[in-house]
Amino acid sequence: MLTHDQIWDAIDTLAARYHLSASGLAKLAGLDPTTFNKSKRIGADGRLRWPSTESISKALKATGASLEEFVSSISQRTMQAHVRRVPLIGFAQAGSEGYFDDAGFPLGGGWDEIPFPDSNDEHAYALEISGDSMMPVYRDGDRILVSPGAPIRRGDRVVVKTAGGEVMAKQLSRQTAQRIELKSFNPAYQDRVLPMNEVAFMHRILWASQ
Repeated sequence: MLTHDQIWDAIDTLAARYHLSASGLAKLAGLDPTTFNKSKRIGADGRLRWPSTESISKALKATGASLEEFVSSISQRTMQAHVRRVPLIGFAQAGSEGYFDDAGFPLGGGWDEIPFPDSNDEHAYALEISGDSMMPVYRDGDRILVSPGAPIRRGDRVVVKTAGGEVMAKQLSRQTAQRIELKSFNPAYQDRVLPMNEVAFMHRILWASQ
């Protein structure tokens, strides 16, 4: 996984690339000006403090930088050990045959590849969002990093594929031995309840580039 120092170094590098200070980058992103300050990176109790995914996403959006650009700003000396290329397909393709094996792992040669922070899951993959069904959480063109091996808890954002080939991204509201209850990101779309025997796989969403 990426280290605390690497993430903060990447934020500093991103700010410098756009001729900003850390506080200037935070203000440009609509955040509290002290969000990225060095004084906020270690708590009073000595514990490491990490920037949130939301704050990084806002910084990327404000500067117009891509996630790939953010990742590339991490020191080349350590990047190979902490960033790798993962398979990528469009969300609409994910329901088609030939992209996942029976275990729900990426399969076949129809995937593109992009750099993403290493999730320590060799089967991790990325999906590119299309349409507005997941707004305002995910927008058309966003890319999400999905981990088949990550543990899933109530409240996590997940990608679910049904036995019939339907693929959806939702928030897990509840899971029992018999069914899962899924909450839609977009209130215009209905929540879903699926019997477990209709679920081909459910994978946790770890990261999004926005």
